[in-house]
Formats: sequence, structure tokens, C-alpha cells
Amino acid sequence: MKLIYIAGPYRAESAWDIEQNIRSAEKLALECWRRGVAVICPHTNTRFFQGAAPDDVWLKGDLEMLRRCDAVMLVAGWEQSSGAKVEVALAKELGMLVFERFYEFEDWLTE
Repeated sequence: MKLIYIAGPYRAESAWDIEQNIRSAEKLALECWRRGVAVICPHTNTRFFQGAAPDDVWLKGDLEMLRRCDAVMLVAGWEQSSGAKVEVALAKELGMLVFERFYEFEDWLTE
């Protein structure tokens, strides 16, 4: 089974905006699962953890999970996320596929 990592913004100015970022990532993760791909969605892994540990702990952990994936799927607005930019850079360094559009992901599944 293929394993995909969801990358996109998490942090925001308010708890409501953080929740909206999490929900966007969850929605994308569910669509990947529905197509038979296992998903790592770090947004849901650390939901409500903000302030419980230094931010770099979350990013280091996320990067470790990313290393074990086959590809990365990007949430809309990922370009505004410093963490997502680091994740995309690592994925490219590792030679992983990075999907910005869902149809690219679906094409990959049919190859």
C-alpha cells in the first residue's frame, strides 16, 4: 500500500483559523484514504498540542514521518507555511513525488 504525507499550513492567528487549517488537511487526507492510500496527516496528529512543546519538536517529528512516505500531497495555501516549505524541500531532496493538484495524485495511482 502506498503511503502519502499531507503538507500544508497548521499555525494561524487564532484557534479558529488553526482548526480550519486542520479541517482542510483532514478533508484531503480522507479523499486519499478513499482511494486506497494510507495517509500521514500531521495536522491531526498534533491537534491542540500548540504550546505543549517547542515548535521545532513538531517539525522534526513531521520530517521523520515524511521520510517514510512515498509521496507528498499539498493542501491549498501551502506556500504560506514555513513548515510546509521545509517539508516540500525535503521531499524533493529525497526524490519524492510532490502533488499540488489532486488529479496529479490520481494519475499516479493509475500508473
